[in-house]
Amino acid sequence: MRVIAGEFKGRKLNSLKGDNTRPTSDKIKGSIFNMIGPYFEDEVILDLYSGSANLAIEAISRGCQHAYCFDNHFKAIEVINENIKLTKAPKKFTVKKMDARKGLVFLESKKVKLDMVFLDPPYAKQIIVDDIEWVIAHDLINDRATIICETDADVELPDVIAGVEKVKTQEYGTTKVTIYRLWEVDLND
Repeated sequence: MRVIAGEFKGRKLNSLKGDNTRPTSDKIKGSIFNMIGPYFEDEVILDLYSGSANLAIEAISRGCQHAYCFDNHFKAIEVINENIKLTKAPKKFTVKKMDARKGLVFLESKKVKLDMVFLDPPYAKQIIVDDIEWVIAHDLINDRATIICETDADVELPDVIAGVEKVKTQEYGTTKVTIYRLWEVDLND
């Protein structure tokens, strides 16, 4: 696993050991960023189920301003922190050991507004629709925000969730990537 493009290009990243994790492969990560970018300018992002912070580090490498990384496993937080050290840009990351819902509550308490959200929960805990509805209901994303979901290939997400519209779906073997975008809408309707 490595950083594919941008400021940190070529840096090898650590991943969690064991069968309980499945980091996003470089091929899938490259495809995701080709669909949503490939480069950015000062966006604030959330990697809600960070694992190794692979996606967050790639986003920062490609020009995003700040990444919030949450995971509830101690070993994952260790790996995330090791990988962030490799970037030599630790101030661009906020890392917290907490589950997804507590992470979202933390962001709400800090009045964070997100431009990009990565949702890659463990396949056994696919709660993506709930996560998106929570983010929308608590006004955590900016207009034209992008939400990137990684699921098992047989998971079919709705075309519209709480005002965000599915704009692209792509399958890679046993993995499916679904991209949602919040168009400029009045969230109070």
